[in-house]
Amino acid sequence: MSTKRFSKIVGSGSYIPTVQIKNEHFLNHEFFEPNGQKIETSPEIIIEKFKDITGITERKYASDDQQNSDLAYLAAKDALESSKIDKESLDYIIVAHNFGDVKPNSTLTNQLPCLAAKVKNLLQIENPKTIAYDILFGCPGWIQGMIQADYYIKSGDAQRVMVIGSETLSRVCDPHDRDSMIYSDGAGAAILEACEAEEASGILSHAVRTDTINEAFFLRADISDNADFEGNSNSLFIKMYGRKIYEYAITNVPGVVKESIDKAGLGIKDIKRILIHQANEKMDEAIAKRLFRLYQEKNIPKDIMPMIIKEMGNNSVATVPILYDQIAKDKLDDHKLNEGDYVVFASVGAGMNINAFVYKV
Repeated sequence: MSTKRFSKIVGSGSYIPTVQIKNEHFLNHEFFEPNGQKIETSPEIIIEKFKDITGITERKYASDDQQNSDLAYLAAKDALESSKIDKESLDYIIVAHNFGDVKPNSTLTNQLPCLAAKVKNLLQIENPKTIAYDILFGCPGWIQGMIQADYYIKSGDAQRVMVIGSETLSRVCDPHDRDSMIYSDGAGAAILEACEAEEASGILSHAVRTDTINEAFFLRADISDNADFEGNSNSLFIKMYGRKIYEYAITNVPGVVKESIDKAGLGIKDIKRILIHQANEKMDEAIAKRLFRLYQEKNIPKDIMPMIIKEMGNNSVATVPILYDQIAKDKLDDHKLNEGDYVVFASVGAGMNINAFVYKV
């Protein structure tokens, strides 16, 4: 039997910032509606409702001496060191993010040079054939980078590709917006490598969709909800229509995940874990229920969708690679990946974009 070329994850890494921000941090915040009206509900009640919906009790912020490219570099360094892979052997470095480098107390973004170039510089990679570039695809950016890397490898163009997801959302969230409590910072990385095998392995299939007619600005950049905020003249913050995103996600993500599973010739009972973007605990649970309903399955295994959002918050493109790295390194109780397991990686976010791929360990 002839062999085929597949993309396997041979290394992973992550960087979780050390500044711990608990929900109580927001007790002294004044929150406003998008129309500029001050919310009179007490911060205590707002925070409690927020916790019930999202599951978040704390999040991690980058320290003032770190920028996004630093976080990406530290995750990349961890992936290289833990896998003992030669950095000069990388054919591509792809960095997924949305806001570039942002300094503390500023929303000004710096994307020149691109973050991938900065990471390559920090790693001191000399090889000119290690191609470094960024990808902007909302929260699904890291998964989209993995899909691109899979194409490079299966075409024969690349042997090893590092894909990094890194973000410092704490620098671009409006302190007067309730949604600002969702966001956090962090970075995760994975190294894909070509392998020859008779039996299918690694990334088996993927599915992607983009909706923009009515959905393009569900996530966007805009001024503070507080019209009197002194930085409004030159600041843009991340903004979202939470209810619309929730409805969009639970309506469309299950179908994209099912499409990726169907393309792999599998069924939902074959899937051991679903590693989904950690955006909102209740939203992810609703997605799981609707996905299983598409397969006429009522019973959802309790451990199929690992969650780390409680302590991590939503760090956008970094949520899925951090989640994978924690499982791969046995840092999550009751969650292990064994050889032969089928795993789905999935995400949804700005664009609006949805993507998913099926991976055989």
